[in-house]
Amino acid sequence: MLRFVEEMLLLLLHDEDGRFINVPSWSLDYAIAGSVLMELAMENRIDTDLENLVLIDSTPTGDSLLDSTLAEIAAVNEKRDTRFWVEHTARRSHEIQEEALNRLVSQGVLERQDDKFLWVFRSRRYPIIDGTAEREVKLRIMGVLFSDEIPSPRDVVIICLADACDIFSRLLSRQELNRASDRISQVARLDLIGQAMSQAIYDIQVSVAASAHGHMV
Repeated sequence: MLRFVEEMLLLLLHDEDGRFINVPSWSLDYAIAGSVLMELAMENRIDTDLENLVLIDSTPTGDSLLDSTLAEIAAVNEKRDTRFWVEHTARRSHEIQEEALNRLVSQGVLERQDDKFLWVFRSRRYPIIDGTAEREVKLRIMGVLFSDEIPSPRDVVIICLADACDIFSRLLSRQELNRASDRISQVARLDLIGQAMSQAIYDIQVSVAASAHGHMV
């Protein structure tokens, strides 16, 4: 099974030239941080609402992509909100990204070329949680956005995070984004933890924008 971090990176990868879609650094950082935290929620290690992120179970998952963050959450005695943990985890986004890309190479999904910034799909299909072959993440997400098919819980999370991090504006044409906007909002409302994560990311963006504006005045 691919983790959210790995699928988010595949969503951002150009099939044609092996480079990542040009998104702001904050967008990628928070998408990676949100992916790790949402995966921990799916593993029943944490829960979150609009106020706090709460540790449920500190038992390691056995996955190094997740367990460093889980250990950090378990080590903090006082309650912290979701925004705090998104910002905290985002500081390690480059490290998490590198590990995820290395894993995609070792699983045969990507091939690393001489230029370390270029990646080539070796496997167009890969297993998901039920063990069956499934379309790659980009086709799955586009299938949800441009049809009435019922999204899987994992696809709901990816759409929540991609929306909150403004990834769809880079991934879709303006016309496609207009067509999909209502559907994106509809799907994003299906997951309560995803909503809390998205709200935390929006709050960070507002604060950063306000701070930048204050420095300019």
